Amino acid sequence: MSKKRLVPLLLLLGLLPACSGGEDLPEETATPTPTPVVEVTAEPSPTPYDGPVSPLSGLPIGEEWLNRRPVAIMLNNLKEALPQMGQSQADIIYEVPAEGGITRMLAVYQSVEGVGKIGSIRSARPYYLELALGHDTIFIHAGGSEDAYTRISQWGVAALDGVRGPYLSNQENGNLMWRDPERKKSYSLEHTVVTTGEAIIQRFAGYTNLRQEHKEGYVYEMDFTEDGTPSGGFSADHLQVPFSHYKTGEFQYDPQSGLYLIEEYGEAYIDGDTGEQVGVTNVVVLKTSIRNTGDSLGHMTVDLSSGGTGYFACGGQAIDLLWSKDYPDGQLFYTDLEGDPITFGTGRTYVCIVPLDSQVSIS
Repeated sequence: MSKKRLVPLLLLLGLLPACSGGEDLPEETATPTPTPVVEVTAEPSPTPYDGPVSPLSGLPIGEEWLNRRPVAIMLNNLKEALPQMGQSQADIIYEVPAEGGITRMLAVYQSVEGVGKIGSIRSARPYYLELALGHDTIFIHAGGSEDAYTRISQWGVAALDGVRGPYLSNQENGNLMWRDPERKKSYSLEHTVVTTGEAIIQRFAGYTNLRQEHKEGYVYEMDFTEDGTPSGGFSADHLQVPFSHYKTGEFQYDPQSGLYLIEEYGEAYIDGDTGEQVGVTNVVVLKTSIRNTGDSLGHMTVDLSSGGTGYFACGGQAIDLLWSKDYPDGQLFYTDLEGDPITFGTGRTYVCIVPLDSQVSIS
């Protein structure tokens, strides 16, 4: 067979490629689907907060509050007077025994902006005045022992009193304190005095004779860090702190929030304004001499000037501490057993002041 006849036959059989103009045609292939280009952008790292912080907690605060005198408010802690209100937003809560084994609290706020109802507000004792003076506070109370009234005058305490002063009314009518109408329905009258952060701000603006800024050169003694867990400490997931036969405080560490959740009288310690259990970053226990004065009302003396020992707990760990305070208006100063100042975790602090023989349990 001639080559001329062989080539068409091979083309028909598909054994040779067809030609056009003497050039081979490319084999037919499927057109690939283009792969979409996905731009991956990294999540921006959160910008660290570098604004003003409260000198009493290390938490963010408005610039205008930095040099303001804190507000210290006396809080009732009788079981039948609970729940307290507004205490969860205090930078520092001090709890100290009073007559009959009861305790009262002093709630200290560097700023009251955004704080709701606060109360119920009760009467003063001299050692609460010492704590308030240590922070150069404006002190809000409703009544007081005769000794407390004497000290207010002697020590020059900036005290706004709802009993012997013009700061209490029966209704919320622009005054600093008033008797809460809802509490009046079910509480004894002495358990009904309240205020709010807004009322404090508004009323203070009109108190032109009241110094509202710290004196020049005032220095805070507390320092804060994001993680205040003490090194070289011991386990402190739970603290049981007896104040008296009447009151024991319980502090349970919650790793998820990094807070110590508080219980008292066998129940969660609730802020009645928010409905939430109170939690704090730092727990401090101070031991000191607490004695009955022997008067007919069973008033107590609490030694806040001799110094002593105690404990500091943060992040589920605790260490022993030493404390000191100049009489009557010095700040409380805390160190470890080597004398190095304690650095607190950023957040709120609860200070328990208990008798020397209090059987504090930490585990």
